[in-house]
This record gives sequence, structure tokens and C-alpha cells, in this order.
Amino acid sequence: MGKTWTHFSPDLTRDIDKKQGKGGGPYTVEAVGAENYGTLSYLIESQHEKGVFYSGSDDGLVHVTRDNGKTWNNITPKNLGETLINAIEVSPHDPATVYIATTKYKFGDYTPAIFKSSNYGKTWKAINEGIPYGAYTRVVREDEKQKGLLYAGTEKGIYISFNDGKSWESFQRNLPVTPILDLKVHRNDLIVATSGRSFWILDNLSLLPQYNKKNNEVKVYDIEPITYGFWGSRMNGNIDTFNGMSNFVGVNPANGVELFYDLPSVGKKPIYLTILDANGNIVNTYTSEKDKNYIPHNGGGAPRTPRLPKKKGLNRFVWNMQHPIVPGVPKVYIEANFRGHKVVPGRYTFNLKIDGKVYSKQAVIKPNPKYNINPEEYAAYDAIMSDMEAKVTDMHNKVNLLTSMSKDITKSLKQLYQKDKKSALIKEGKALLMEIKSWDELMVQRRSQAYDDVENFENKFTAEYLFLMNQTNSSLPKVPKASYDRKTELDAAWMKLKKTAETLIVSKIPALNKKLWDAGIGAIKSK
Repeated sequence: MGKTWTHFSPDLTRDIDKKQGKGGGPYTVEAVGAENYGTLSYLIESQHEKGVFYSGSDDGLVHVTRDNGKTWNNITPKNLGETLINAIEVSPHDPATVYIATTKYKFGDYTPAIFKSSNYGKTWKAINEGIPYGAYTRVVREDEKQKGLLYAGTEKGIYISFNDGKSWESFQRNLPVTPILDLKVHRNDLIVATSGRSFWILDNLSLLPQYNKKNNEVKVYDIEPITYGFWGSRMNGNIDTFNGMSNFVGVNPANGVELFYDLPSVGKKPIYLTILDANGNIVNTYTSEKDKNYIPHNGGGAPRTPRLPKKKGLNRFVWNMQHPIVPGVPKVYIEANFRGHKVVPGRYTFNLKIDGKVYSKQAVIKPNPKYNINPEEYAAYDAIMSDMEAKVTDMHNKVNLLTSMSKDITKSLKQLYQKDKKSALIKEGKALLMEIKSWDELMVQRRSQAYDDVENFENKFTAEYLFLMNQTNSSLPKVPKASYDRKTELDAAWMKLKKTAETLIVSKIPALNKKLWDAGIGAIKSK
């Protein structure tokens, strides 16, 4: 622990005396010492073998010991000359493979210089094709999962190689053009240390090993597992126009399952996504088509369902891990959340249908180790939330259907009045309209049109049920007894209201509809 030390190596630098004197000479001596060097700039132990160390110096020497410091061998690439060994990377896939990033910018030479050895440094080859002059190299790292997938940090940004350094290409994306001083591959993310432009993180490196630039067919990428949890992120949706972060505000990873797919071309047909749980039940569906039936509300009501992106090239869709949005009632403002609850941890199947062909991928949502929630609690939460969402959906569908039927009845009665003002059906139809209106007034408060209208106009039944649904929904999915108790009360009330609605829909309105047809008037739509 540093209490005592032993000599571990000889001098592993060039030990040039004239480069170790007072700085600033010959005219004015100063303390900066920029002209002086002769120190070790990098030391790393192999992650594969105990006692295997590599060292690099700031005057251009590379050494290795394979016996825990007893002997050191000079493995400097031939003709490297005085240079800064800025980084050393032992391949995570092969104990004998090592990479070094070097630079001579202090000599006015801005040539990128990365070298690779496959035999513990006995021989080296330069691997710099594609990195331009001026982008002198500071660091090189290999992907933890994909052998030969390399990342290089340079003075002018970041570069990537898919073929073990045979060729490189810019990997800048939305990263500022700035010196990249260090890189670290950690838990399938790439962490980037820049000069003066903060730390940056590229999430989900799993796409890169799957990428093939020569591919001209539809490509759906494997999905990276995600841990169950609740956090905000600007990356939860489409980020085509996202160019970074504002001052002092960090950006979290997406709180959702990210689906990536390549489209070589874009036709007129929509694409569809169906998400299934482990039992094959449909959890949610999405499409690239615009929802033509969606009616925006005046501040309340159900939000719009996200659309699948459909553009040529790489597409990204984030599933928020939620069940479908429950429908609202047009022109009725309810201060509530209409979104479905978050699914429980488990395995899910993504079926992406493109031009009639289905591409399937598996997604895994892992339990959060910080949550003290057992599988039975998750199941109980999912069961009660699913039941409440189904009931609210049924309630609002019946409200909307009876509203539509009322309009048809009113229209039919106007036609009947023009034909026969004294028809007994007119009185019967008006009485039925009053029954529907009375039921509707128990279900929704149509006078609520804006925030805080509830202070003047009392909420009705579906709002009460929505509030229970919202209060039971939680980032810690444990269902309190109070939710069960309140649900029992509301379910009993809904059974009566539902029976009234079904009597209207199944019996009374069809009976009137038949009479209207017989009178040459109609009809009333039942769906």
C-alpha cells in the first residue's frame, strides 16, 4: 500500500543529459521546463497475465517485462526516434497484442503515428491509413467485445477502424472538434476525455460490431439490454437535431429500449413494430404512419403515440417500455396522465415489419439491483395497472361511441321531422338521447376545458378512475393496500355504469335504429 518501495526497473528512458537541465536557456531560465524530458509517460500491466508490464517514455522508448520487473526488454519500433509515447493499449482479446499511440508535435511534426504488435512488441507495424496529417495521435483503444474494432483519439477529433487499423475514418458525429486526450471503453460505452470540452460518453457500442458499410439490405441491429429504472433524458426520443448539451446540464442515457435499423431505401408502405412479452402477448404496437384519428386537446387528454422513423439509412426508435396510451375524450380536459404503465423486467420480442417481411429481435429489461422488489410484487403491480388501463380504455371508448351514436340519432331525428313531424319515433329518440346524456354526465365533465376548471366543475367518474391509476403508477412498483381498496369501490360503481352503457349500445339504440330503418331513415353507426 505504498509504505515501502522496491526498485522495479532500470531507467527506461533515453536519459539524455542535455534534455534534463534548467529550462528556458540559454538566455532566461524559467521553471516551466517545456524543453526538458526523459520521464515515463505511460505504464500499464496486462489484464491477462500477472507481471507483464509495458512502459513508454516521453523521449520515445517502449519496454516490456514479462517476469514482474526482473528483466526489461527494449521493444521500441525501429526508427521511431525521439517521440512521446502517449498511450499503450493491451488488447482485451489477445495477451500478445499491444498498440501504442505516439506523437512528435513538440518537434513540429504533426503526423499521426499508431503502431501495433502481435508478439509482445518483437515486431511492429504502423496502422495510420485514413487519419490525416495534423490529427496527431494521443490515444488508441480496442473494443471490449469486438476484436479489431479500434478507437483513436487525435488532436482533431476521434477516429474509428473496423479492420484492426488497416484503415480509419472519422467518428466525430456530434462531438466537438477538439483534442481527444484519452478514451476508455467501459461497460459497452465509450468514454471520451477532451481538452477543454468536457467528458463525453457514447452509449451502446454494440451497434458498431454489427455495422457493415457494404450492406445494401434492411438491417435490424441486436438490442442492448437495459436496466429497469426511471430517469429523465433528452435522448428518449428522436435526436436527429440534438447537437449536445447546454451549459452545466448533463445528458443521461435514454431511459428506454433503443431499436436501430438500417433502411437501404424508403418506399410508400408504412413500417410496423409489434412488441411481445415472454408469453407472446402483445404489449404495444407502433407504426410510421401518422395517426389521422388523433385529436389534439386543449392542454389535457391523451398524448400522441410516437411514430416509427422511416428514412433512408440508420433509424433509431426508443421504446419507453410502456403499455399503450389510454384514449381520451375529445374536448374534455382531465388533469391526468394517460400513458400506460412501464412493463416489468423480463424478455421482450420486437417484430419489425418492413415491406411484408418481419425482422425479430430480443430485448432484455434487467431488474434494478437497487430496488428491493421481488417478482411477485412486479407481477401484482403489472396486473392491477393493466386492469385499470383496460377499464379506462373501455370507459372512454364507450363514452366516445355513445357520443357518436347521439350525433347519428340527432341527425336521423332531423330527417324524420322533415318527413313526419308527428312521428312517435321523434319522442322516443329524444328520450333515448336524454338517457345517453344522463349517463355521459356521470362519466365525464364536459365543461372542463382548461387547467383548474376542476375548481368550478366537479370531476366525474372516469377522472376518478384515472387519478387512482396515476397514483398507483410508481417508479417503485409496489401496490399499496389503499389502491386495492379504492379500486374495489370504483369497480363496483363501474359495473353499474357499464351495464347501463351496454344496454344502450346493445339493446336500446339498435332497437331505435331498426325502427328508423323501417321508417326509411338511418342509420346509426354502432362502431
